[in-house]
Amino acid sequence: MRWAGRDSAEPQVHDLFLAHYARLAGWARRLVDDDELAHDLVTEAFTRLLSHWSSVEDPLPWLHATIANLVRDHWRQRGRERAALARLDAQPVHAREPDLDSRNVVRTLVQGLPERLRVPVLLHYYADLPVVQIAQVTGKAEGTVKRALFDARARMAAALEEVP
Repeated sequence: MRWAGRDSAEPQVHDLFLAHYARLAGWARRLVDDDELAHDLVTEAFTRLLSHWSSVEDPLPWLHATIANLVRDHWRQRGRERAALARLDAQPVHAREPDLDSRNVVRTLVQGLPERLRVPVLLHYYADLPVVQIAQVTGKAEGTVKRALFDARARMAAALEEVP
């Protein structure tokens, strides 16, 4: 059964929504065991139906297939998330707070930089400003700020290699 063209899609999808939403949401709920997610999936399916209306032969089976695909995508995503979390749990945590001596060395190195390098470093790494904003604040070109950050990192890296 071919449905009317795109011009009448919204009223027809609205009528389908009113007639079948509750049943589709109940079916999706049984598939995902989560009311809110089920409602989101069915709503997404109706949204997709609206955008594909002109190519859909029979909307009800199309909605069922779309919801099933969305559910499948959901479970695949959950599987990837579980696998990623398992990998993170399996890795030993080596994060540690830098000791006071390390912080003092870095502070001393930053303070020893010439002002043209020190200001961008302080704004970027301590005030957490992006390069674009640093350029605006200092009245310098973005390329100049990037070069200053590059030069500052190079100087500090060379100085850190000399620290015992």
